[in-house]
Amino acid sequence: MPTSKSPDLEILDTRVRYLKDADLLIFEQIVKGTAGKTLPKPQGSVNGAPVLGYVFPTTLKPEDAGFRKVKGILALAVTSHPDFDDTPLWDENNNSNYADDGIIFHSHWVVLVKDDRVPGGLSVKQFNKTDKTVVLPPTNPGMPMYLDSPGFPVLLKGNKLSVLVPAQRIRSKTEFKFDGVVVYMQVNTTNKNLPMLGVYQAYSLSSGNLSLPYSVQPQ
Repeated sequence: MPTSKSPDLEILDTRVRYLKDADLLIFEQIVKGTAGKTLPKPQGSVNGAPVLGYVFPTTLKPEDAGFRKVKGILALAVTSHPDFDDTPLWDENNNSNYADDGIIFHSHWVVLVKDDRVPGGLSVKQFNKTDKTVVLPPTNPGMPMYLDSPGFPVLLKGNKLSVLVPAQRIRSKTEFKFDGVVVYMQVNTTNKNLPMLGVYQAYSLSSGNLSLPYSVQPQ
């Protein structure tokens, strides 16, 4: 069952600021409630595991984040999923255990594609494990999807969520369009008729139509 609706999942504003002196992009979502307060309840297994995400779809290309050239929407996703950990290089809760912090909101790059098999109409692009042409960033968690775990810091303060992205990590691209959406996703590892990670519900969408109308604000 999707996580219940909450003011914590209702976007009031989405923006990306570029701090020229620091060569740093700050992705931000302002919500009606408290950013990151609402968490998904554990399922008890990876199959069927709930994933809650504050997502920034962009006009950046997948190769800007280290993937090979593929069709799809490159999105920065800040997710929580208590049933598994997919950031093996990072210790988000700072307890020296790198495999127990999936519930802590953390950053991913994903390539999204249209997918009518799920109610939300989108899923993370998959690939066959035997496909030798697939290129992923070296920080990927080893799943057969266009998914990366770049380790960008996520800051949650009051009603604001911020992600700190060095511009150098996206080939110094500082002019692009974007949108903001909060979604419920779910993992599937058994049903071949469903995606491995699909969007099942959108709680809030900044533009109202996923038109990616917003521009980076240089400062």
